[in-house]
Amino acid sequence: MLRGRLPVTHMSSAIAPVKPSGTAGPKEVELILVKEQNGVQFTSSALVSPSGQTHPSGEERETWGKKIDFLLSVIGFAVDLANVWRFPYLCYKNGGGAFLVPYLFFMVIAGMPLFYMELALGQYNREGAAGVWKICPIFKGVGFTVILISLYVGFYYNVIIAWALFYLFSCFSGELPWIHCNNTWNSPNCSDLNSTLLNDTYKTTPALEYFERGMLHLHKSSGIDDLGLPRWQLTSCLAVVIVVLYFSLWKGVKTSGKVVWITATMPYVVLTVLLLRGVTLPGAIDGIKAYLSVDFLRLCDAQSFDQDAIITSSINSLTSFFSGFVIFSFLGYMSHKHNVALDKVATDGPGLVFIIYPEAIATLPGSSVWAVIFFIMLLTLGIDSAMGGMESVITGLIDEFKFLHKHRELFTLFIVVSTFLISLICVTNGGIYVFTLLDHFAAGTSILFGVLIEAVGIAWFYGVDRFSDDIQEMIGQRPGLYWRLCWKFVSPCFLLFMVVVSFATFNPPKYGSYYFPTWATMLGWCLSISSMIMVPLYAIYKFCSLPGSFCDKLAYAITPETEHHLVERGEVRQFTLHHWLVV
Repeated sequence: MLRGRLPVTHMSSAIAPVKPSGTAGPKEVELILVKEQNGVQFTSSALVSPSGQTHPSGEERETWGKKIDFLLSVIGFAVDLANVWRFPYLCYKNGGGAFLVPYLFFMVIAGMPLFYMELALGQYNREGAAGVWKICPIFKGVGFTVILISLYVGFYYNVIIAWALFYLFSCFSGELPWIHCNNTWNSPNCSDLNSTLLNDTYKTTPALEYFERGMLHLHKSSGIDDLGLPRWQLTSCLAVVIVVLYFSLWKGVKTSGKVVWITATMPYVVLTVLLLRGVTLPGAIDGIKAYLSVDFLRLCDAQSFDQDAIITSSINSLTSFFSGFVIFSFLGYMSHKHNVALDKVATDGPGLVFIIYPEAIATLPGSSVWAVIFFIMLLTLGIDSAMGGMESVITGLIDEFKFLHKHRELFTLFIVVSTFLISLICVTNGGIYVFTLLDHFAAGTSILFGVLIEAVGIAWFYGVDRFSDDIQEMIGQRPGLYWRLCWKFVSPCFLLFMVVVSFATFNPPKYGSYYFPTWATMLGWCLSISSMIMVPLYAIYKFCSLPGSFCDKLAYAITPETEHHLVERGEVRQFTLHHWLVV
């Protein structure tokens, strides 16, 4: 998640089946996904031939059984935990209803155009995140950047799902364990809920202590340099999550396309049920009013397939907006119950869904039932997004290293087991510190940088005119002037601005009152840079490996591989002024 930075629209990315063109038969699609858990989401996709036909490499490509399988996979991937725990708080914190103005504006000038770009790029080139850059070989490092980011996110994102599973199991006890302070993990500072508790900085709630002491055992760690061993309870939950992911992915879209029928639809059912219950609670209307209250002054704070693209982006945004009503109806209830200001209970991140919300649910009649419903929603939100992130790693590498095609199941097992082993560091006593560090650095500035390079590579080096020709070849018509202007000028400038702002407004990570030591912050930056550096490293490697003079190397590096024969004849369109000026 992006912390302390200008909020950007959720750039949900997906692909959709294309219409038959010319004499070609019906075409299907393969989805290759990479995302950040909040903010920019980067996706690549691949066009596949009908069943029985093969990819140019000679390997048969997997296909979606039905378009609805694909659409549900896209929606499930785009809508994740950030829609529940991040967007509503950002909206409240940054001007309420006024926040929707820049949110929608950025979605229009950057979110949808970049999504459309990624959709068309993947459909036309039929390659994974790295292989797609045969259109401009020197930019292939962007693909490896995306794969690494997705891998890093998986190290801690699966841990969130494990937490939700741990809480779900806890709901089946006789009484919810975060209601009272008479448990073995509670400290002397724990006090049962009352009207003055939230104003007392020396007291803690049962819900807070259950999360930090009952589940995480954070009190047994003094910091990130004192992690301890993995907790067997959380390790078991994490293992269950990994097993579910493996059997959802091992056959590719044949299995994941079926799983999303549950994981993509369940959150909407649960959100609706919770909203119907939440609006009946005292104080709920006050919470919703605070969520939507308009404060334009807060906007001055610096922190503050075209049809399928619009549909998916809109669903993602509307889900975020809808979940805000659910969350703030319950936060308004908590504010009313304890007679404190709403900003005393409003927070974002894990604290919202694992402390504040369970605390609110615990005060309701039939609290165990409501808790089960809520954590099932978290599980389904997390699982389908985790599937998309892990699939991006698997498919991206399989497409790049062709010999892995024959060993997909074994390679999938290798990836999920490796992810599990590394994730164990996040389920130790001090694992929340590692989690926070990964959350802060794994996919913040690096994903913005990756999408910026992608936009520049396609719009400027490959060329908007050539890219538009590709789209016309697929669907029979060229993109409108709006899309082309955004691709070439507006979106790259916006992304460059965001990258600069993310560096300029950087705040060191912290968890509660704990500030990370300098070495930990430096380690986080190394993690972030390790993905971004793939762009210049591969560019240098590619340039040096090409034959000829400097100009010859440059020509081959920025010319699509299918046009290298033109370079030999001296016909390099990137060396003409028309290429750089045309829109």
